[in-house]
Amino acid sequence: MATNGKKTKKKIIIFSIIGVLAIAAGVVLFLGSKKEPVISVQIDKVKRHTITQVVTATGKIQPEILVKISPEVSGEIVSLPVKEGQRVKKGELLMKIKPDVYVAQREQAAAALLSVQARLTSAEPEFKRISDLHGKGLVSQSEYDQSRANYESAKANYAQARASLDQTNEALRKTTIVAPMDGTISQLNSRLGERVLGTQQFQGTDVMTIADLSRMEGRVDVSETDVIRLHIGDTARIAVDALPDKKVNALVYEIANTATSRGLGTQEEVTNFQVKMRIVTPGVTLRPGMSMTADIETETKSNVLAVPIQSVTTRAPKMEGKEPPKDGQSAEFVKPGGQASASGRNNNKPNEVIFVVEGNTVKAISVKRGISNDTYVEISEGAKEEMQVVSGSYKAINRELEDGSKVKIEEAKKPGAKGEDTKQS
Repeated sequence: MATNGKKTKKKIIIFSIIGVLAIAAGVVLFLGSKKEPVISVQIDKVKRHTITQVVTATGKIQPEILVKISPEVSGEIVSLPVKEGQRVKKGELLMKIKPDVYVAQREQAAAALLSVQARLTSAEPEFKRISDLHGKGLVSQSEYDQSRANYESAKANYAQARASLDQTNEALRKTTIVAPMDGTISQLNSRLGERVLGTQQFQGTDVMTIADLSRMEGRVDVSETDVIRLHIGDTARIAVDALPDKKVNALVYEIANTATSRGLGTQEEVTNFQVKMRIVTPGVTLRPGMSMTADIETETKSNVLAVPIQSVTTRAPKMEGKEPPKDGQSAEFVKPGGQASASGRNNNKPNEVIFVVEGNTVKAISVKRGISNDTYVEISEGAKEEMQVVSGSYKAINRELEDGSKVKIEEAKKPGAKGEDTKQS
């Protein structure tokens, strides 16, 4: 019996030890599961840079001066001595419209003028004779009035006939069309023998276009949010699709005052302003209609504090009776959609922040950004030179990091490395 008691006591001790060990293991696992995760990040420093802000827009190359030639009179083209691409001088013959109808109209108007001129020639001395007799009281007032009316009518008819003859002469003159300027026939739409409509009574036929190809410009559509940054005289760097290895310099010389809209009344509605840039690079052969992309330099700042553009992100501040963080102060965060303040005003407007590395944790600093380029953004308030800021990855900056998060610094991955997060903020 004593032996069985000892065995039982031994089993109790063994099971008790096992139980304690199990509980200890459970506590360790529980505490381990509560351990704060460590986020891998890349870092950079707040440094001074020269930043040029750029507005990018696409468009077409066009001549500064372009004239569409439409005849003012209708008829058949009987002479067309020019070809597309041909250079012409001011006053050079471009085309001739068959003049037969207009010659006949001129002859008819000339004959009518001779007729009314004859009537005026006889009415004038007759009126003078009646007027003299009326002054002496030898003719009645009615005879004088009739003579005067005949004379005035003859004068009016003569003036009308003269104007009609001038009009037919002008129409005949317009059957011959000459170049209004030096330039190149950039487009020829009609051929010899075709009939064209004149602009006197109709819209008219666009027969050809003359352009001064020595003075070319870029025309782009700039969005309403970007156009306010542009100024007359801004420098532009133009990349022409047909010249992939060359940049063309230009200057902004005209910004439209009125917007043009596409997709009006739809979700795809776009409002743009046309901007014209005079190309100043000499010796570049450009043709109307070439596609281009312009980088318009709107502002340059030198020696300003800047961080990599992806380092700046947004978070919603925790209100809960606290004031929003001021520039340079640590920001506390809640997820978007938090409650409004006691005043009833929703103060949960996201702050722009950077994450500054302090030891093995990060501190969220509220900042104010200035101008930016493709690589860096100016920090006008909130950052100090040589601060270590998180510059990657995209996922860490925009989703994972919070104020006080633990981090592990790693080297930035080279472009194209396997597993690299290539997204940008």
